[in-house]
Amino acid sequence: MVVVKDVPEAKRYEARVDGESTVAGIAQYIRTAELVAFVHTEVSPKYEGRGVGAALARIALDEARTANLRVLATCPFIAGWIDRHPEYQDLVYQARSTVSD
Repeated sequence: MVVVKDVPEAKRYEARVDGESTVAGIAQYIRTAELVAFVHTEVSPKYEGRGVGAALARIALDEARTANLRVLATCPFIAGWIDRHPEYQDLVYQARSTVSD
């Protein structure tokens, strides 16, 4: 089982597998009052293929939804994950146009 926890002082989510103390993966973020930008996701090679990245993405995005935050996914992993899971598309930050007539 993968357990994901937000560690705000480190500005990242951390995933651990089966109660181990070793961090299996991380999702780093920058958070403002209205937005969370996911900038880097990494899974230790030892834990690849065990659902660590998916757990990080799902928990981080679910918590963004709960906090009413928009998501800016500059991290290719999180961006790709959102693309494959349309139920999270509504979280994606959309820049406002400043073009005037």
